[in-house]
Amino acid sequence: MERNGLPDRSREIKIGNWVGGVCAFFFLSFFLVPGYLPADSVPDLSGRANALDYLNDDSWGNVQTGDHHGVGHNQSEHGKFSWGELDPYAAFIYGFGDFNCHNKHERSWEINGNQMPVCVRDVGIFFGFAIGGFIFSRRGLNRWTIRDSFLSIFPDNRLEQIYRENHRTRMLLFAAVVFIAPMALDGFTQMLTDYESNAVMRMLTGISFGLFIGLFVSASFAARPRFFKIQAESVLLPGGTKFFLADNSEE
Repeated sequence: MERNGLPDRSREIKIGNWVGGVCAFFFLSFFLVPGYLPADSVPDLSGRANALDYLNDDSWGNVQTGDHHGVGHNQSEHGKFSWGELDPYAAFIYGFGDFNCHNKHERSWEINGNQMPVCVRDVGIFFGFAIGGFIFSRRGLNRWTIRDSFLSIFPDNRLEQIYRENHRTRMLLFAAVVFIAPMALDGFTQMLTDYESNAVMRMLTGISFGLFIGLFVSASFAARPRFFKIQAESVLLPGGTKFFLADNSEE
């Protein structure tokens, strides 16, 4: 019997490995693709997040002639770039980066003279995301709710007082603040002041944010009451505490 009251945790292992593996694929691809493309074939870019700016020669990023509220630049000075003309793997990775990241060259690394598909902070986010998934595969449990499944990554003996005093939500919110606040503070300070973060700070805050999201996403997939054949009382929780249902809902 596992720490959650179930016969095994094979499902949690599979979920964590899938989350970690998918994110690790993207993280590694961000380095591999610009590394094998011809040297200096990806110029300095400057696009918008959540938009396709460099699909072809006529896309938004390639026709810009100046800065527009911090995005875009005169692309003709750097050379046009069309990820739609790359091989399928490289096109997928650069297309993914184009849609999800602003691609600002001053906030991105270069490999082999090629700008990476995403900025430094996004590299950190995917690294942290992958680590979060792999940690959950080793430690995480299905404990009925997302909140309790997330908290299962911590040793039970460290959570006994939190469970006895029912501070589980506070503990989850505290973890969210600790992991997410550094990136939010760094990002909004950049947006609202003249402060300009550096690559190390972007990477570290991205890793912290990604780690929390990786753990939370894994816990969200893992938390399933239907795997407990009896009732909520069968879930093993720290400190000998138990769930009790009223009108078929958790109190």
